[in-house]
Amino acid sequence: MSDSNLLLEVCGVSNVYETSSLGFLGRKRRIPVLKNINFEIRRGEIFGLVGESGSGKTTLGNCILGLLGYEGTIRISGKERRGLRETARNIQAVFQDPDSSLDPSKTAGFLLEEPLVIHRAGSRTERDRRVDEVLELVGLDSSYKRRRVYELSGGQKQRICIGCALVLEPDLIIADEAVSALDVSVGAQILNLFRDLHERLGLSLFFISHNLNLVYYLCDTIAVMYRGEIVEKGEAEKLYAAPEHPYTKALLEAAPGIDRPPQGGV
Repeated sequence: MSDSNLLLEVCGVSNVYETSSLGFLGRKRRIPVLKNINFEIRRGEIFGLVGESGSGKTTLGNCILGLLGYEGTIRISGKERRGLRETARNIQAVFQDPDSSLDPSKTAGFLLEEPLVIHRAGSRTERDRRVDEVLELVGLDSSYKRRRVYELSGGQKQRICIGCALVLEPDLIIADEAVSALDVSVGAQILNLFRDLHERLGLSLFFISHNLNLVYYLCDTIAVMYRGEIVEKGEAEKLYAAPEHPYTKALLEAAPGIDRPPQGGV
């Protein structure tokens, strides 16, 4: 019997990067990026993936989104991930740099409505109403519909990116380093926005970051990635109180500002 609360299943997922050949007789090299990744995300859960740059975090997110090929199985609500169009209705992403995600010449209203137009969702009036709803959800008012992206601050742009991810009402949002390009105070506001959306909408979130403090603050469950493998996974409080893998311990020792119970207790 299937578990209706199980949203995302990643089973034995691997990915290999193939280098370009050197010279006429040069051979291509196959470099493993992801190695047999396994985890699950349940509905309403905030799942964090943490690891240093180059560990494979973004590659994993892109495999789930269908942007990269992989070996293994990815299931969404019990069904294997299919084409990009179907995936877009179930999973959306918020990326690191809002300036790279948004066309600076377009208005916020145009960008928020565009996914609805592409997926033929609702009439013009219904789409306009949905855009207003989403702007309110991300902490902006309807006047922002007429403002062009180049007129917005970095935090406002990222709120529009979050709105674009929300507008189709996906089951899961993948936030890949979604605050690392922002000032500390603005990043804190975006983190609190994710928390608010989680509470108001029951939002399921896959939060990818190299910053242990952010993951500890936001997430219910944490997986630690090292050299393309998940080396440890568990509830945030338990993992931080009593890490088992040497790499997790090293990350925690290097992370400033986290008050943890003595190791061995929870």
